[in-house]
Amino acid sequence: MTLITFLIILGVLIISHEFGHFIVAKRVGARVDEFGLGFPPRLLSFKKGETTYSLNIIPFGGFVKIYGEDLEEVIEDKKPDPARSLAHQSKWQQAAVLAAGVTFNLILAWLLLALALSTTGLPAGESVAPAGVPLTNSHLSIISVAPGSPADKAGLKAGDTLISMRSGLDYLIPTSPEQVQAFTATRAGREIVLGYERQQPKVKTIVEEVGVVPVTGLISDRAAIGLGLETVGTLKLSVFRAVPLAFKLLANLTWLTARGLGDFLFGLVRGHGELLNQVAGPVGLVSLVGTAQALGLGHLLLFTAVISINLAVLNLLPIPALDGGRLLFLLIEAIKRKPLNPKFAKMANLIGFALLILLMVIVTFSDIFKLTRP
Repeated sequence: MTLITFLIILGVLIISHEFGHFIVAKRVGARVDEFGLGFPPRLLSFKKGETTYSLNIIPFGGFVKIYGEDLEEVIEDKKPDPARSLAHQSKWQQAAVLAAGVTFNLILAWLLLALALSTTGLPAGESVAPAGVPLTNSHLSIISVAPGSPADKAGLKAGDTLISMRSGLDYLIPTSPEQVQAFTATRAGREIVLGYERQQPKVKTIVEEVGVVPVTGLISDRAAIGLGLETVGTLKLSVFRAVPLAFKLLANLTWLTARGLGDFLFGLVRGHGELLNQVAGPVGLVSLVGTAQALGLGHLLLFTAVISINLAVLNLLPIPALDGGRLLFLLIEAIKRKPLNPKFAKMANLIGFALLILLMVIVTFSDIFKLTRP
């Protein structure tokens, strides 16, 4: 069932991306020869108008074949039709076609976030919720743990839920970060027993207790244990309030994704190859889909939105074969005021595509290794 859900999500993301290219190419007057889901060889196909629609064997991808994406195709065509060629459209129109896939992935993510907020609700902190809108099923979640702090040494992690605090005869069920701060501020050097819940993949939620001793110095004016806390729950809104908040969430998630990708790439350049272990390929994504599905429809919609955002950001990288690489070539042509050598562009795209396939293979093997590792 998880695999079927994954394939449905993948299909929706691919169709959204490629439909962006498809519809904008049609709008600017370029001829679309094929709209394909997956990569060849073909399983089945049909033709409607001038476009062939195909389903292909390799499921991880898709494509839109637009006539005259490079001049060489027009030159070699026995019946050239320059007016319908993408290469003969204006630079702005070509850029619009190339950027449309990314744009439609972001639009899809926006719609998914709005849908989740207005139906099942989304997990959110009080800082995200609009004023006057209460969270349901709220709990006090650990969002960060200061390195080397008492909480860190006790093994607490971001994502844990703090459920109780005990010191001597004093007992507290905390509901806000302020209550935790007040409880620890006057107990420097005295042990506090913390009760917490932790979600474990494929395992029931565990409830444990650990002892911590507040220390001074983490925060200048009081004793502390090194926890960043926020009240987290389910946020559900009307459609009219969900749409603008979803756009704000989209902007924040896109920025965080771009920044995280930048840090990852700079880390690889500096020789930190172990960062590849943090990347999930197709096999890893199937596992993540299963986890999101188990948590409910809202989490699954959020997960799909996040993957759609990641797909958009990745496609903007200036790598040949990706939309960002083709936009870079287009910019170079606009600056030079003449087209690039078609053979060079084609070779660069082939090399870029081969490198992407190689990376996918490496990440897939890494996924399998992580699943088989005890």
